[in-house]
Amino acid sequence: MELPRPRIVLATGAFDLLHYGHLSFLEEAKKSGGKGAKLVVIVARDSVVRKRKGKNPVVPENQRTALIQALRIVDRAILGFDEIDIERVITDLKPDVVAFGHDQTDLKEKVEEIAHRKKLPLKIFQASKFSSDDIDSSSQIKKRILENART
Repeated sequence: MELPRPRIVLATGAFDLLHYGHLSFLEEAKKSGGKGAKLVVIVARDSVVRKRKGKNPVVPENQRTALIQALRIVDRAILGFDEIDIERVITDLKPDVVAFGHDQTDLKEKVEEIAHRKKLPLKIFQASKFSSDDIDSSSQIKKRILENART
């Protein structure tokens, strides 16, 4: 008797200057798949980060991928394609759940359109914004570094 495959949760991001907000998102993403789910994370290539955010990432793509893979919560980290192609990623990985960060609304809408058009039984999950007085974004880290450098 063949055992059913575990539910696959797909998450994506740049994960530049890894911080607690990233970890919180990945924890929520994995939980969205239920007990025994596997979390697969696509780490954006440097060229994709440049295209989406208009600036180079601080940490190179292979190091960002290694850092994500080192997290206990992550079952597999993969470096993304040279171009943003979420449809290809979904076709290749066949996830059960696609998870998005609180700020990935445009990508979420694209996946919803793909799922509807292809009649895919995808569960779409969007994480809540991590709220705390702590640093919860790479931009805040960069800002704090600049402020501290001036003093």
